[in-house]
Amino acid sequence: MNEGKFFSFLAIDLGASSGRAILGTIQNDQLSMKEIRRFPNPIIEVNNRQYWDLFSLYQQVIESLKEVRQLTQTVTSVGIDTWGVDYVCFANDGEPLRMPYSYRDHRTNGAAERFFDKLAKKELYQRTGIQIMDFNTIFQLDTQQEEKDPIIEITDKILFMPDALSYMLTGKMVTEYTIASTSQLINPYTREMDPTLLEKVGLTTNHFAPIVFSGKEIGNISETAQHLTGIKKLSVIAVAGHDTASAVLSVPAIGKNFAYLSSGTWSLMGIESEQPVINEETYSLNFTNEGGADGTIRLLKNICGMWLIERCKKEWDQDHPLTYEEIVVAAEHSKPFQCFINPDASCFANPTSMIGAIQGYCQKTNQYVPVTVGEIARSIYESLAFRYRQVLENLQKLSTFPIETLYIIGGGSKNQMLNAFTANAIGIPVVAGPSEATAMGNILLQAKAAGVVHNKDEMRRIVRNSSELETFEPVNREEWDQQYEQYLSVYLDE
Repeated sequence: MNEGKFFSFLAIDLGASSGRAILGTIQNDQLSMKEIRRFPNPIIEVNNRQYWDLFSLYQQVIESLKEVRQLTQTVTSVGIDTWGVDYVCFANDGEPLRMPYSYRDHRTNGAAERFFDKLAKKELYQRTGIQIMDFNTIFQLDTQQEEKDPIIEITDKILFMPDALSYMLTGKMVTEYTIASTSQLINPYTREMDPTLLEKVGLTTNHFAPIVFSGKEIGNISETAQHLTGIKKLSVIAVAGHDTASAVLSVPAIGKNFAYLSSGTWSLMGIESEQPVINEETYSLNFTNEGGADGTIRLLKNICGMWLIERCKKEWDQDHPLTYEEIVVAAEHSKPFQCFINPDASCFANPTSMIGAIQGYCQKTNQYVPVTVGEIARSIYESLAFRYRQVLENLQKLSTFPIETLYIIGGGSKNQMLNAFTANAIGIPVVAGPSEATAMGNILLQAKAAGVVHNKDEMRRIVRNSSELETFEPVNREEWDQQYEQYLSVYLDE
């Protein structure tokens, strides 16, 4: 790295509830970040269907670039990452055909089981190594077929969310590998679309843009984007389009004996593997093999995360607005271990009332029914910690190395109560931070494309140099072990 020189990059990080534009500057082996813009990314419900507002997201990207232009420093490039599986259909004139459906839309309820009439569940897993979830792209596309959606006949190209926004910025279409790997359409060995699976949903490889790998330059911003922003030249980089793939690059670990937990609306717990791990055990445990930004495989499990708290907060706010900090304080003052839930139970996927769903689960399992903010929040946090233990134990069975530390990254890493609960539940140290791991990984991949950094080890060293990390050691192990058995006794696998 050039000593003294600084290089700036803009990360557009779009989560399933909010988005932000973060300017990252790398100098002297450190990364400093400045939030340029933050904005909501709500699900839009129309006629009982749930969508993402594509044009609003694009406008937020443009507004972010306009704000960057007001700064005195030169920005080398911009990269966009988003959540996985969702996509936009484009006509042959390059125009989007409708707003993209949200993976939370109810149309895919039971979609996986319907698809298994076309292809056996086990064969689908063996072909992709991807965790079976109703909202996976393959099942969304199959649902379009089943519903005889008129959009099918006029769809020319299908772009995943970060690729769609990059296309709107540049006029150039690509399919970035890490985001495509969430679709359950990719062969993890060849890293190409599986023609057999495409045929099952009425598509061919021609319906997708060419696959590119993280760090590839897509092109300069279009004349329209130049006109709207006042920026004449700005490179758009295909970063790790899947936010978790970007985040995993920022795990501040040394060596390989660790697991990571990317904590946000979803919690994603996994390890890095040199090769796909697809066997009877991963199939029965429903683990996923997603593409890593550096060519590794992210062997992981999707766990319902802060979604539970986010949805409860939305209900609590109707009576009395609360901050997340106030919710944690209320949980701290509540009696421990009163009741537990399975955070991944189907009843929590998108209920009308999350509070009602939690209370209903507790009634069904003959437990204490939580009422107050603190009781409900504490039951969520304790249950998440035990769910993390469940998944980590399974992950250790699949790993070829001992897991000695769990790194919690992402927004959830700021929740000290949950971090401490997690350490107590899993019995190994938890290292929390950085909270902006996704944006960091996005920026560092842009830096790699610019030749400023060269490999993952260098990226992680920069993350360690630039982050305040906190370690949580396990305490009260005997009590947590006893309560874990109680959690398992009321665990409903549904």
